This record gives sequence, structure tokens and C-alpha cells, in this order.
Amino acid sequence: MRKNIFPKSLKKGDKIAVISPAGAVDALQLEKGIKMIKDKGFEPVLGEHLYAKYSNGYNYAGTEKERIKDINWALNDKEIGAIWASRGGYGCQHLIQHLKLKGFTENPKWYIGYSDNTVIQSYLLKKGFVSVHGQTIKTSSFGVTEESYDLIFDILKGKSPKYSLKPHHFNKEGNIEGELIGGNLALIYALLGTKYSFDFKGKILFIEDIGENFYALDRMIMSLELAGVFNTIKGLIVGGMTNMGDEKDNKNYEESFDEFAYKLISERISKYKFPVVFGFPNGHIKDNRPLLIGGKAKIKMDSKVKIEF
Repeated sequence: MRKNIFPKSLKKGDKIAVISPAGAVDALQLEKGIKMIKDKGFEPVLGEHLYAKYSNGYNYAGTEKERIKDINWALNDKEIGAIWASRGGYGCQHLIQHLKLKGFTENPKWYIGYSDNTVIQSYLLKKGFVSVHGQTIKTSSFGVTEESYDLIFDILKGKSPKYSLKPHHFNKEGNIEGELIGGNLALIYALLGTKYSFDFKGKILFIEDIGENFYALDRMIMSLELAGVFNTIKGLIVGGMTNMGDEKDNKNYEESFDEFAYKLISERISKYKFPVVFGFPNGHIKDNRPLLIGGKAKIKMDSKVKIEF
């Protein structure tokens, strides 16, 4: 069995590239995050088109060519120690057919992001590299805890994450160990049937999402079932399901986890025997604690739910 590659740890003074692979951002939106990188002792290096804008039915951070140029620079520049996405949104699917990894393979580096960045992380894992599913540089409208960022810096410095959670009433107990895959459910769903999709066999799947109507959530879960995903995974971790349902009836971004979304997922997977953890603090939520995509996760459930890498 292939052993996935963990990028090397960073030391003070190392360079962290900040790029915009998907949605557009303004300088003011990244000011706090870029200062944070400096305050932690690292050097932020901004992509050439970090603040570019191109509208074609969506406000992208530049044209496809500009975004491809920036991500390939960050992946392959030997002076860059990590890559941190400014935000998600939409657009990473445009890039994956054009990614070049020659320099990256010689000098693997951490890729940090979530939401639309799930596409990039699936691609990197296909090539055998672990990445960080965690908060982007842009602070979300509902805010981000300091710990969400501190835990990412811990990973960059070589410390593997460990978590202890209260049990959730929808949990299905069991102790498991396996490679963690996944990220944003809409992107996992979008990659199904392509060569860029995750390999689900024997893995622990993580899912999170935001702003989906319940029928769309059900459709995505049904697609995973029809694709045979639930027959092959070892376990499931369900993170934030934020602002789900009809947007006219649910404007509350402070609601971290939507119980009806959890109920829907729980009912759909009730016939399967694998353990399930609900309520993991990762996703489009204030307390967005990082996970290692491609890392080996150990899950133990008793009076507490313990997850460590």
C-alpha cells in the first residue's frame, strides 16, 4: 500500500505563497491573514494575480490562464514552503487539467484551503501528497476562531492534530483507523466519475457544505450511494452543514450545524454498518479546525469522540 507523502515542516522565515485559485478577493479581505503569517514568523509571498478580477458569470480571481499561472508558480517554486489559498468560491475545477508538479514532487509543500479547494486536494492526493483542509486566508462572514489558524500553524511546524469531541446523538459508534479523504460535499459530488475523484475504497470520508437546499443535499448523498461509495468506505465524518435548506427561511450564519441536514444524512446511511461521527468542527463555520487529507486518522468513540493523526 502506498504511503502518502507529508511535506516537510516549516521553520521561521520560510515563505508561504498566497494565491487565489477560485473566487475574487480584495486586499482588505486578506489584510488580517497576511499580517498573521508575518506575525507567526513566516514570509508571505503574494501571487502575481492574487487580487485580479475576471467576471464571466462569476467573479473569478483572474482569467483561467492567470490563475493557472499563479498556482503552478506556487507549486513549483523551490523557495516556497507552503501554499495558502485566499478563499474558495468556484473555479478550481478549471485548473486541475493544467497543474504541473515537477518542482512540487522534488520539494513537496503544504497546500492549505477548503471549500472549492477540495478539487486541488483531491488532485494532490491522487499524486500521493497530504494537504490541509482548513481555513483560508480570507476570514469568513461568520468569523474564524484564533485556534482555527493556530492549529494550521502547528501542522506547518510538524505537529499532527488531535481532537476530543462530545458525542453527537446521530453518531454510530465504532473504533476505526484509515486514510482520510474528502472535503466539500458539492465538490466530491462534482468529481464523481472523473479521473480526479477520490479513491473511496477503505477510506474514512469527511464531508461538509454550505447553502445547499435539502433536496440538493439529498441528491448528492444519493449520488454517493449510487456510485457505491458507502459500500466501500470505512467510516464517515460529517462537519459543518451551514445555512442549509431554503435560503429564504434560513439566514442564520451563526448556526454551525444544521440538525435537519444531519437527520437527512443519518437516515440515508442508516443501513450501512460503518462508524459515523457527526458535528466535527470543520467547514464553513467559525470554529474551523484543520484536517489532514491523505493523513492516517484514528477514531475512537466512547464517552468522548477522539480523532488523531
